[in-house]
Amino acid sequence: MNTPSSLEALIEALRCLPGVGPKSAQRMAYHLLQNDRAGAGRLADAMQRALVALRHCQRCNTLTEAEICSRCLSNRRDASQLCVVETPIDMNMMEQTHAYSGLYYVLMGRVSPLDGIGPGELHLDRLLARASDGVVREVIIATNFTNEGEATAHYLSEMLKSRGVSVSRIARGVPVGGELEYVDAGTLAQAFRERRPFAR
Repeated sequence: MNTPSSLEALIEALRCLPGVGPKSAQRMAYHLLQNDRAGAGRLADAMQRALVALRHCQRCNTLTEAEICSRCLSNRRDASQLCVVETPIDMNMMEQTHAYSGLYYVLMGRVSPLDGIGPGELHLDRLLARASDGVVREVIIATNFTNEGEATAHYLSEMLKSRGVSVSRIARGVPVGGELEYVDAGTLAQAFRERRPFAR
């Protein structure tokens, strides 16, 4: 039996989601159409509204409904610090720590030559202009500790330092509450390299 073209189109559309293969997309499509048509309608409406309403903040590049997001407009933030993250989700995770009160710049990706993403695709000229505005005193690079994240951090560091911008990188090491026997050797080695003296 042939699958209706509209169902095939829905399955194919769902495959654009990260981690969703053909079988998962098929299960999602059938679930929505068989068991939750109202949910499917809400999903379609929410997606359409988001596509129309959301844009990139002109200052930090995150998703917002306004020209400049509320975080960038807040006078409670420390404008002298600029934390660079890969995605809005990473920014949200940083906010949950309550350990940082500066501003952000969201790359919306990372340097990944295998995926055809180089520095040009990340529009780093906007980051450079922001970091060189005379207000920012320190750029904190908080890209992920993957090969691509490390390559991005290195590229950003070199680019910013060449313009006289002070650059730091978030530390990595043993997670809070972690036990050494369960920590991988690379993480443990990094924790040794980034050790600090006890505060007095």
